[in-house]
Amino acid sequence: MEVICFEDESFYSLIEQVVQRLKEKHNIKEDRWISAQEAMDKLRIKSKTTLQRLQDEGRIRFSQPDKKNILYDVESIY
Repeated sequence: MEVICFEDESFYSLIEQVVQRLKEKHNIKEDRWISAQEAMDKLRIKSKTTLQRLQDEGRIRFSQPDKKNILYDVESIY
């Protein structure tokens, strides 16, 4: 087994390059999952309460990868 070590900065740079190449290869224009602030900007709302209500009513899809982060599905926002 071979182990390859990277410095943090080099590792994240490599990941960014891989993601960019995959987006170009599959003709992806924007991320599928966006932050709460980006969702609010796209919906043209200023209140997190309104965003929460849309989420609770099932009008927009979301994912919660960990306790503090909620990501919103761009397709459901459109």
